[in-house]
Amino acid sequence: MLTLYPAGAEPASAIWFDLVDPTEAERATVERATGLSVPTRAQISEIESSSRLNAVGDALYLSTPAVARSSAVPEVSPIGLVLSPRHLVSVRFAELTAFRTAGQRLPPRTCSAEAFVSLFEAIVDRLADVLEQVGSRLDDLSKDVFQPEAYVRPRHRAADMALRDTLRTVGRIGDHVSKIREVLLGVGRIVPYVSEMAHGWLPEALAPRMKTLRQDIDSLRDYDGHLDSKVQFLLDATLGFINIQQNNIFKILTVVSVVGIPPTLMAGIYGMNFKYMPELTWSWGYAFGWAVIIISALIPLAWFRWRRWI
Repeated sequence: MLTLYPAGAEPASAIWFDLVDPTEAERATVERATGLSVPTRAQISEIESSSRLNAVGDALYLSTPAVARSSAVPEVSPIGLVLSPRHLVSVRFAELTAFRTAGQRLPPRTCSAEAFVSLFEAIVDRLADVLEQVGSRLDDLSKDVFQPEAYVRPRHRAADMALRDTLRTVGRIGDHVSKIREVLLGVGRIVPYVSEMAHGWLPEALAPRMKTLRQDIDSLRDYDGHLDSKVQFLLDATLGFINIQQNNIFKILTVVSVVGIPPTLMAGIYGMNFKYMPELTWSWGYAFGWAVIIISALIPLAWFRWRRWI
C-alpha cells in the first residue's frame, strides 16, 4: 500500500511516500517520482551500523526495528527511511500507529525534514505511551506478588497456578521491554546521524525539535533500563516464591518421613517372632504396644511444632 503526504497529493508533488509491504509496481512509482532507490526488506533488516546509517549524495538511507502489535504478542518489524532535501520515503511491513499519527499531524505546507521530525516525534511519543503502560502493568504485578495474603497456602493448586501465570507474565513483559530497548537503540542512532549529515540543508527551525527528540530518547532509555531492572527483580522474586513452595513440599515430606521412623521401629520390634516376649503375656500388652507406637509418633511431631518447622 502506498500513501502520499500531504494528503491528496500527486506523486510529482508529494513530500512523503509511505510504503507498507510494497509491490514492485509501487516501488517503481516511488523511484520514478523521487529518483531515489527504495530499499528492500532484506536491506533494512541488516543489523550492522554501516547498513542502518548510510549516505548516498544528499540522500540518507536509514533503518531501525520497530515494535508492531499485529497480534497479542508484540513483534519486531524493520522500517526503512530514505531522507533527501526534497523527499521522505518510508518502507515498512507492519501497521504502526506512529506513522498514521504523524500523517495526521503533518501540516499542508511542509518539507521532507519536517515530515521526518514529525514521524520521529510520533514514534517517540508512541514508545513513551507503551513504556508507561508496561510500567503500570509491572506496578500492578508487583502489588499482586507482594501482597500479604499472596501464596499463604502453598499446598493449594491455585497458588501453584498463580505462580506459573506470574512467571509467564513477567517473561512476556521482559521480552516486550527488550524489544522496545532495541527500537530505542535504533532511533537513538538515527536522530544524531541526521542532525550531523543533514546540517547543510536541515531547516534551522527544526534544530530545537531535534534536540528535544534526543533528550526524550535518552530519558526513555533510562526509563527502559529501570523497567528492565524491575522485571529482573520480579522474576527473581517469583522464582524465590517457587523455591519456597518447593522447600515447603520437601519440608513436609521430611517431617512425614522422620515422624514415621519411630512407629516403624516400634512396630518392627513387636513384630519379631521370638518365643519369649514379656509383653505377650500381659493383659494390656496389645494396648501397650499401640500406645508406644502412637507416643513415638507424637514426640517428633511435638518437637517439630516446638521448633516451628510445621
